Amino acid sequence: MIRLRPLLLTTIAMIAFAGNSLLCRAALRDTGIDAASFTSVRLVAGALMLWLILALRGNRRPLAVGSWPSALALFGYAAAFSFAYGGLSAAMGALLLFGAVQATMIGIGIWRGNRPGAIQWAGFVVAFAGLIGLLLPGLSAPPVASALLMIVAGIAWGVYSLRAKGAGEPTAVTTGNFIRSVPLALALSLVMLSQVQVDAPGLIYAVASGAVTSGMGYAIWYMALPLLQATSAATVQLSVPVIAAVGGVLLLGEPLTLRLVVAGVAILGGIAIVIRAGQPKTS
Repeated sequence: MIRLRPLLLTTIAMIAFAGNSLLCRAALRDTGIDAASFTSVRLVAGALMLWLILALRGNRRPLAVGSWPSALALFGYAAAFSFAYGGLSAAMGALLLFGAVQATMIGIGIWRGNRPGAIQWAGFVVAFAGLIGLLLPGLSAPPVASALLMIVAGIAWGVYSLRAKGAGEPTAVTTGNFIRSVPLALALSLVMLSQVQVDAPGLIYAVASGAVTSGMGYAIWYMALPLLQATSAATVQLSVPVIAAVGGVLLLGEPLTLRLVVAGVAILGGIAIVIRAGQPKTS
């Protein structure tokens, strides 16, 4: 039973992360809510849920940790993510997001002095070739603007993730950053006030994305992390785009194109090679 706990927590967290893509895509495709309002409601709901989780644990000072630069990165991710999903399928968006997140974190590691070996470089080439194949013009190519926005979202989340390392207790730090991101999101909604559209289904999707798949999802993931090896924690996240693709087909009726499958295998496979080859060998 002890070994089932990390498996269960990790599975729930990965489903929650994929759920963000499904909820955002469904909201922007099938309801009347606009991207800025979705972003604001998501961040407010996430901040409230995380604050409640901390309060139940006895921590009532969420702003004691976190930082404004991290909050800005979080807001940048959430806003670009929402606007990108106006033109991307759930699977396409999740794949671009995940690829950009990992590329950012690995790239910053190289810039800081981590030198990849030959196998890791081979993984980079495979993943990059998959990304190029995904974005090449064609009938199933994603809209350029939406794809670029999702890549920006991934870069922002990669920066946020690196800043969060060693910043303190993860759930508390995330709560502080979510709370700080709220005024930034509300400012975006004010700027986009002339385009604001909100309806009940859209609000429900946005609240679910913030409170459940973001707030509760992150809290569960941080419970799972100490139970996982570093390599396993990085590799298991490869499942998120796959879950999003399956969910998009089953729940949203989205097509699963050959281009997406081949590019997805190349991108995720290349990243898996980089992650695995980058771990120190144990004797």
